[in-house]
Amino acid sequence: MPASADQSAPALVVRTRRIPDPGDLVAIIPPEVDSADVLSWLRDGEGFVGWGRAAYLETSATSRFADADAWWSDLVGRAVVRSEVDVPGAGLVAFGSFAFAADSAYPSTLIVPRVVIGRRGGLAWVTTISGSLEQAPRPTVQPPAVRPTNLTTRPGSLDEDGWAQAIGVAVQRISDGELDKVVMARDVFLTAGEPLDARWLLERLSTAYRKTWTFSVDRLIGATPEMLVRREKALVTSRILAGTIQRTGDDEHDLALAASLARSSKDLEEHEYAVRSVAEALDAHCSSMNVPEAPFVLHLPNVMHLATDVAGVLSDSSSSLALAAALHPSAAVCGTPTWKAREVIADLEQMDRGRYAGPVGWIDASGDGEWGIALRCGQIQEDPATIRLFAGCGIVAGSDPQDEVAESNAKLRPMLSALRD
Repeated sequence: MPASADQSAPALVVRTRRIPDPGDLVAIIPPEVDSADVLSWLRDGEGFVGWGRAAYLETSATSRFADADAWWSDLVGRAVVRSEVDVPGAGLVAFGSFAFAADSAYPSTLIVPRVVIGRRGGLAWVTTISGSLEQAPRPTVQPPAVRPTNLTTRPGSLDEDGWAQAIGVAVQRISDGELDKVVMARDVFLTAGEPLDARWLLERLSTAYRKTWTFSVDRLIGATPEMLVRREKALVTSRILAGTIQRTGDDEHDLALAASLARSSKDLEEHEYAVRSVAEALDAHCSSMNVPEAPFVLHLPNVMHLATDVAGVLSDSSSSLALAAALHPSAAVCGTPTWKAREVIADLEQMDRGRYAGPVGWIDASGDGEWGIALRCGQIQEDPATIRLFAGCGIVAGSDPQDEVAESNAKLRPMLSALRD
């Protein structure tokens, strides 16, 4: 087990009981909780929030997923669980976030919170996780989150012009036949006049982007529209997004744009690569699969995406985390072929993505769980007043650098709006 694991934690005692509907889950997170210990996985009012650390693991390198899966299995095997609720995510649960690249300087994290409050299908519960049987806290609405003030912005590894030049080089490499697709990302830093309140970001994102998965794990906060993999019993599902167009706010015009997106050869090509990479990775773990022949257009408040939902029947005992490891990185966040796209990303982005574009989500004691891709997100820095935002775009032969800059700005908008509005 890696030295950074919390090896001193005793066998965990887990108690879950039903509670009345607590209302807004973000509003019950205590304000004194450090941003690193604020945990969230919410979509359309359902999911859960948590805080504290009953146990945790930091891992890295190529073995980061296998290390985490083994550590979790050991923890589950030693835990004592008493639960009144039998739904995915109740009982013992961990939140995780994994680095995009094996050679990242940023560690991957799996965190078992001390308190979890969840809601699913009209059922609400509270879970306490510790070294002894504790009385569960009563969920209460906390003081309001603190709005950021005096925000200043600075470029990350590349400014817009430098990133556009890098996109031009990537397009040329694709045209030369080196690869078919590469996903290029950029970063931006924002600094406030005081430490950022993770609850403020979660409130804004979960309200404005209800159809995305709003997450918070170890200061990585965002609202991703892309489900890498969900495992519930024997059913495995994945939502793939690739191909994007900005919305205008005019419903009639946006419908016309959606139709053009659905016919765009450039976007359909990008989408096909992403779907194929997921289907091929899942096929090794499924006895049967359903892969739709054509994508649909997913409408979000700021952009529209080509989307495909892939489903399969699990044929082995792989946990949701093991399935996420098998799927990462998909062509939606890396490119095709994967090995070459990784080389181009390392050469042209001039930054360490950290946990951006890596799997983020949760796993329970049965191995069920949901792992999204950490998109539309930001990482609060060691200076708690500063956050690093990310956005990425899929590049193929027909990509125009200035159009990609505009698309990246549209993808930064959810986090920028959550901070500024």
